[in-house]
Amino acid sequence: MPTSISTATPASATAPAAAQTAAKLARKAAVAKRAAPARKASPAQTATPRKAVAKKPVAKPAAKVIVKAAVKTVKVVKAIEPSKIKAPKKPKLVRDSFTMPKDEYQAIDSLKQRATRLLHSVKKSELLRAGIMALSTLDDKGFAAILAKVPALKTGRPGRD
Repeated sequence: MPTSISTATPASATAPAAAQTAAKLARKAAVAKRAAPARKASPAQTATPRKAVAKKPVAKPAAKVIVKAAVKTVKVVKAIEPSKIKAPKKPKLVRDSFTMPKDEYQAIDSLKQRATRLLHSVKKSELLRAGIMALSTLDDKGFAAILAKVPALKTGRPGRD
């Protein structure tokens, strides 16, 4: 850490800097105190007597008193990381097969060409899903009328012609 000594700084300029430095030291000491686990003395350590070591008095900085008065509690709001944001789940897809008359199947192709002329290329499954959406918006009378127009087919695979 580079240190610089300036002799021409006014007292009002050094007080905030000293307060900030003392605040940093206080925070580091608090973190170290919380992080330090309590250690139990091993039997070997308790059996050997220790020499008393005289501790030298440590000079306390005068800015520490200012720091206690200047430090305010600030509520920290954690930002959510983009990787932890859950994307909406995709709907589960179901694969199915069905039988339909050839003329209705050709109508799907003509509807695909019609969509292409409107500058919107679509797939067969998209057309079928759009038809289901259109049917679901109908009221009961309109839905029953359209169902009456659709002839019933024999289920299963078509026979060989």
